[in-house]
Amino acid sequence: MSEYDYELVVIGGGPAGEKGAAQAAYFGHKTLLIESYSELGGACINWGTLASKTLRESSLFLSGFRTRQLGEGISVEFKADITLSSFMYRKNLVQKREQERANRNLNAPWHKIERIQGKARIADGHTVAVALPGGQTKNITANIILVATGSTPARPKNVQFDNEHVFDATTVLEMKTLPRSMVVIGGGVIGSEYACLFNALGVKTTLVHPKQRPLDSLLDNEIGEIFVNRLKRDGIELAMNDCIPDAKELAQAVWVENGKAVVKLKSGKSLSTDSVLYALGRDGNTKDLGLKELGVPINAYGLLVKKGADPKRESPDGFDPITYQTKIPSIYVAGDVIGAPALASTSMEQGRLAMCHAFGLSYKTKLNPILPAGIYTIPEISQVGKTEEDCVREKIPYVVGKDVYGNHGRGQIIGDTEGMVKLIFEVPSGKLLGVHVIGEIASELVHIGLACLTFQGDIDFFIHTVFNYPTLGDVYKYAAYGALGKLTAARKSAQTK
Repeated sequence: MSEYDYELVVIGGGPAGEKGAAQAAYFGHKTLLIESYSELGGACINWGTLASKTLRESSLFLSGFRTRQLGEGISVEFKADITLSSFMYRKNLVQKREQERANRNLNAPWHKIERIQGKARIADGHTVAVALPGGQTKNITANIILVATGSTPARPKNVQFDNEHVFDATTVLEMKTLPRSMVVIGGGVIGSEYACLFNALGVKTTLVHPKQRPLDSLLDNEIGEIFVNRLKRDGIELAMNDCIPDAKELAQAVWVENGKAVVKLKSGKSLSTDSVLYALGRDGNTKDLGLKELGVPINAYGLLVKKGADPKRESPDGFDPITYQTKIPSIYVAGDVIGAPALASTSMEQGRLAMCHAFGLSYKTKLNPILPAGIYTIPEISQVGKTEEDCVREKIPYVVGKDVYGNHGRGQIIGDTEGMVKLIFEVPSGKLLGVHVIGEIASELVHIGLACLTFQGDIDFFIHTVFNYPTLGDVYKYAAYGALGKLTAARKSAQTK
């Protein structure tokens, strides 16, 4: 009989927690999952990833965006009555179905994962104290503890959040009326996605970002410029290289006055709008978790610190970025609570990997270094591998091939003629280095290139593969042909030197 109540206790029911629990339970380890919210799914299902992506599809439908794409030669008049209830309806439906799916996964006969609702605090390396909804506290012991508590939107003190005019990425889902105008502060993934979907609904949208362009550090420069031009063309007003001052500089930067939200920027500009979405940064959910008291380092943003994160300190503190094991051997961490890349797909894999290490499951030993990113803006963007800027910085000789959807039958059929696939190949080997897609279903289309990168394939994969016609997959072949001539010339040049 085990000296512990459970072999594994998981704190947090989001992607990392659910998949980590399932990984251990599948191999026969008695598992308990603790979640403070009434439903499973964390921010991914309840307040973030799934919600915003579903709302994006609703905005494209209700606004007639896709109908307008097919307008050539077709007389279409689309006048949707875009009420907030119609806008949120399908989001709520999809959320409910995904919550039910997560519950089924825990209760599956091959998992049999127990679950309790409550606020967890780690008392020591093997004990979790759970504050139950009724006010009681229950101590639970476990051989292994997995922390997967996720993150929440940052809330600066000088922003007057009121859930009526001023929102964060969570409370925006509780909006009571569709505004006529909105200022989005933060041009990262969340801010850019919401700016695009509200703009598609006819909301006059201004996007404020402290860098030169939205998604500045994430995108290949060429893709980034295309995206900026589309935002401008679609009517989004951009306020780049600007932001609200921090609380030390200005005690009140966003407030509500006479039924309008007022935004004061560092540049001195003052914006008046119906609503504000503050989407700049997220904080790890580690407050009152007990990790800091146990000596596990946590930074100013509530995120766990990786081992070696401070090159000036030779310390075993933090967690191992390969195994996700903390300085306390029985405690592991995974998901948004450890910071970047903070993607649902990556968080799931981190949870699985952590539990494989904890229970000696050797079939999965490290996170795949090739991680795709999908950004559900309008247009959609997805990428994997190196950018041109990476190649220049790393002094890797390369050639580029690209082609647009409009050169292909499927692009004409769906009405997206501006979408593009961009491929980057190493010289002289022809090895694929990076894939960048902007346009309809980019986050699906990128997986063709991801597969090639994973098996370390080269340009011949695209040249010799037969793609269905008419498809957007066929764009890859012609993008590769665009690079083939350059690559051949570069090879010949190298041979003559």
